Amino acid sequence: MSKGYQCLVLHAHLPYIRHPEYESFFEENWLFEAITETYIPILLVLERLKEDGFKACMTMSLSPTLLTMLLDPFLQARYLAHLDKLRQLAAKEVRRTRSDPVFSSLARLYQEKLEETAEAFEQRYQRNLVAAFAQLQQDGVLELITSSATHGFLSLLKTEPAVIRAQLLVGARTFQSMVGVPAKGVWLPECNYFPGLEGFVEEAGFSYFFVDSHGILNATPRPYYGLSAPLACPNGLVAFGRDPDSSRQVWSRDEGYPGDYYYRDFYRDIGFDLDFDYIKPYILDGHTRILTGFKYFRITGKTEHKLPYEPETAAARVAAHANDFVSRTRQRMVVQQDRRGPAPLIVSPYDAELFGHWWFEGPQWLEAVVRRMAYEPEIAALTTPSTYLSSNPSLQAATPSASSWGDGGYNAFWLNPGNDWIYPQLHEAARRMSDLARKYAAAKPGSLIFRALQQAGRSLLLAQASDWAFIMKTQTAKEYATRSTRDHLARFFFLEECIISNTIDMRRLHALEIMDQIFPDIDPAVFR
Repeated sequence: MSKGYQCLVLHAHLPYIRHPEYESFFEENWLFEAITETYIPILLVLERLKEDGFKACMTMSLSPTLLTMLLDPFLQARYLAHLDKLRQLAAKEVRRTRSDPVFSSLARLYQEKLEETAEAFEQRYQRNLVAAFAQLQQDGVLELITSSATHGFLSLLKTEPAVIRAQLLVGARTFQSMVGVPAKGVWLPECNYFPGLEGFVEEAGFSYFFVDSHGILNATPRPYYGLSAPLACPNGLVAFGRDPDSSRQVWSRDEGYPGDYYYRDFYRDIGFDLDFDYIKPYILDGHTRILTGFKYFRITGKTEHKLPYEPETAAARVAAHANDFVSRTRQRMVVQQDRRGPAPLIVSPYDAELFGHWWFEGPQWLEAVVRRMAYEPEIAALTTPSTYLSSNPSLQAATPSASSWGDGGYNAFWLNPGNDWIYPQLHEAARRMSDLARKYAAAKPGSLIFRALQQAGRSLLLAQASDWAFIMKTQTAKEYATRSTRDHLARFFFLEECIISNTIDMRRLHALEIMDQIFPDIDPAVFR
């Protein structure tokens, strides 16, 4: 029996981006980069841990939009074309750097990693990463959960409660249809919670969710154990709170491990460093420079004069940082070893894409943490939410406070002068979708009206994605986020008009269905 437990949670999510109408599309690279640099490396880490007998290593959420894209044959084919282009660049880089003793070894390292990735995707996983994750859950290595349908920021959608219900129900059903089993827990988008949301979460079939630190600390009544134990909501659902200390160790720009000067620099990339004619065949449409993943320098410090990346030195830093992370966990458990009540728990959630994509050494660090935690399990052990709850069923009853994990802790990142224009339109579209679902409740599945209702529901859910408001705030791809929101809303209002006027054009409807190949079995009744 351990003195306490730690729950590592990786939230894997990307917005639904699929553009068959273009020969290539820049934002689709977000998925391709995540597959190459995060999802496959994490799968390989988990498989090594499985081979060595590890269980309940971590929890991972796979959002419905990400699941859909990972299983899409069209995007799988595009990913392979993307990967082949990178492999060609790797061979070219090996030739270019062959006389450079420092960079030549790095070029060969990238070539080996890309070959390993290609073999894993095509041979080991048969292009089906979802099945690979599902198998690891079946083997007891990790626990899979999901999120709402399109990661909508739920507290800003609650003017029409039916769409909150739809977001959660469609999310739950999509996960079960693609993974094969229901998800026990749900990652509330952006850890966004408001009192009463647990009722919708329960209706969707989930038993637990996650909130940010202040959601627990400001709960009513105040929690006796603070953040070191989850809370039971009035309806019995369990709220797990994010631990700020372990989050800071990884996330903080100033204190976090990824900022170590010996780790690989994310931004220094040959896509911007090398001659344009050399890099032209491997960048966006041969015109716009982009990150390629070939990076030869370490962070070094706050300087433009970066030093070469040294993988062996970085590996030593990974070991040191994993030891530090585990040591801090054990120290916190020893302090609480004599307490009564539920066992102490540290919940450490992170965006999955941090590991590998943003932080190149991240997957190594995860594996090192899991292995080091196994040395003294009587002091601290890794667990998953379901495993913890099975041993600690008696929890304090309380209602968490409204919260999110965004900057400021509430809604400001998703509701501000740069993106507030979207919400009146989202609210109006939600109201109209509920009206349509009620008015045409008798529409038979497969009929033209039913299909149009389904597509209207898809368009509304896609417009509600929290990613669009987030991107508008960060300004990283504002034009695309703005266009996506407007396009999905325009499709919804177009379909509404066609349904009401009974002028549905089958060819246009079919074209929209081809564009948005997501939630194929969505039931318009969820919007009533």
